[in-house]
Amino acid sequence: MIILLLKIDNLNVLVGDKQLLHNYNLNIDKGEIHAIMGPNGSGKSTLAKVIMGAEDYKIITGDIYYDNEDITKLKVDERARKGIFLAMQSPLEIEGITNADFLRTALNTKTKTNVDIYQFIKETEDAINELKMDSNMLHRSINSGFSGGERKKNEILQMKILKPKLIILDEIDSGLDIDSLKIVAHNILQYQQENKEVSILIITHYPRLLNYIKPDYVHIMTCGKIVKSGDYELALKIENQGYNNVKTIKNQNNKESTIKEKEEHE
Repeated sequence: MIILLLKIDNLNVLVGDKQLLHNYNLNIDKGEIHAIMGPNGSGKSTLAKVIMGAEDYKIITGDIYYDNEDITKLKVDERARKGIFLAMQSPLEIEGITNADFLRTALNTKTKTNVDIYQFIKETEDAINELKMDSNMLHRSINSGFSGGERKKNEILQMKILKPKLIILDEIDSGLDIDSLKIVAHNILQYQQENKEVSILIITHYPRLLNYIKPDYVHIMTCGKIVKSGDYELALKIENQGYNNVKTIKNQNNKESTIKEKEEHE
């Protein structure tokens, strides 16, 4: 039985006068992990931003459904409150707002209540320890003076505190050394194992993160659309042969392509 958390239906997207997504279709069931790989300029980060509702991206045609609700016209904050979370490729530095203040305000907004301060402190301290972050980072301005790896860990800290249902990881592995990569991957997997219906969409160039968070499905993107789907073995094939040497199969009638591909693998 298919229990969809995210359904992208025939999406066409413009930035300025350039079309970046072409008749894009993707279905993600509750509890699944999907990975999207592809060369630079293939539209991977565009997809992440469109799902999150970034205003610079204009949807020409198509729809986005989240948990059986059409969210195509919802704003970023509305999608976030519903449980969609984007760990950004290049997290922003925000002076004057501490991590603690940001997290507590975001949590209050999401839950529509004032969270218990003592419970909040305990949860954040536990999460920081699990991520092996410096506890002082909680009281510093968001990402101010943070290294690339620290910024990525800070994204995962936000994930652990805000408890989303759909997690989009946009090149979360970039800027991480091997030890930090293992820590980040462990925390993501642990969160999903504790929340069985949480789904994850991993966007990456390379399969090194996928060695730790093995996806149920891997999709290859080029020119703004999925051209081939498979399982974890497809990611290994990409690593060994590169994108140019992997035979692609265009989803000519791909309105329900992801479902069909799943059925072929089951």
